[in-house]
Amino acid sequence: MSAKNWRALNKGKHQLSLRLFLLLNAISACFSMVSPIYHTAAITVPVVLVLLLSTAFLIWQLVDKQRLININSVSFLLGVIWAWHVVIKNNAIPATDASFLIIALLSILFIGSISFINNLQAFILHCLPVALTIAWLDQGEHWPRVLYSIALPAIGITIQHIIQRRNDKFTQRLMNKLLEEKETLNDLSMIDPLTGLYNRRGFQNRLENVLAAGSGNHYVLLLDIDHFKAYNDNYGHSMGDQALIRVSAAIRDAVRSRDIVTRYGGEEFMVLLTNIDADVALQTAERIRQRVYDLKILHLFNEQVATNVTISIGLSPLEDDGIDEALRMADQALYRAKGQGRNNILTSDSLQAA
Repeated sequence: MSAKNWRALNKGKHQLSLRLFLLLNAISACFSMVSPIYHTAAITVPVVLVLLLSTAFLIWQLVDKQRLININSVSFLLGVIWAWHVVIKNNAIPATDASFLIIALLSILFIGSISFINNLQAFILHCLPVALTIAWLDQGEHWPRVLYSIALPAIGITIQHIIQRRNDKFTQRLMNKLLEEKETLNDLSMIDPLTGLYNRRGFQNRLENVLAAGSGNHYVLLLDIDHFKAYNDNYGHSMGDQALIRVSAAIRDAVRSRDIVTRYGGEEFMVLLTNIDADVALQTAERIRQRVYDLKILHLFNEQVATNVTISIGLSPLEDDGIDEALRMADQALYRAKGQGRNNILTSDSLQAA
């Protein structure tokens, strides 16, 4: 799960909680008008306001699903209006009867606990105005019942809130760990495990970033170790791997950090020289060739060129035709470089040895 998905999940939970809260308030207001506990003041201004506001906010939520309504503000507003209704209704009852206050309190607590089981702040903001109003109206005559009615759901919601926060923190830690592992796997999938250079996928990823920048001239180098099959056949693949590691390190050290060095095939490498002019690109290619030569890796089966490992290089500009065309021209230059004795550099345009 990404951070974006996590935010979307929380947004969805917020919307569902608010819609349930508004629906329960609208139903409660309707029931209060249709079947009141006492027929005195069956319809009050606050009850009508609760019905109208709940319905309006609910329709708003269903029509505009992208915009979030502040759930704490709405819960507190409706809590205050319900408290107003309790005052009006209690004053209209001829004789003091604690049953009305207790039922009213339980109704509000029920709505809050059902709607805000994972939102302690919204629960408190909705229930507190009514709870304080009822405690004031009761004058302490039935405080154990009032206290019990308030404390039981409040304690339950608090415990649930603590559990939910722990679950959310665990989920977030797990999500962050998974994202880190995903990043690691993505990095590994773009890196050649033997040489530590980019593989073709890694090159493509870096190339997209370079092209997106859209500035400067870029050049492609295709490099191939001369007579490497003979090296492997006579020295063994283990020694061949060691030679590849040393050659790749020499290539990487000969270029700038912003240049992209890729293991293109078995003994073939590719370098993308970024934001560079043609003369400097050619000088860089020569520096690579010389550094590989200076490794002095013994290669007696390369005696037509030298008695140590060497490389041949084809160079081509990366132009509007794209990377495929640049690679094709660099490959042609590399083929000609090998045909002219190896351990040299040819460019796709001049076809002159460096």
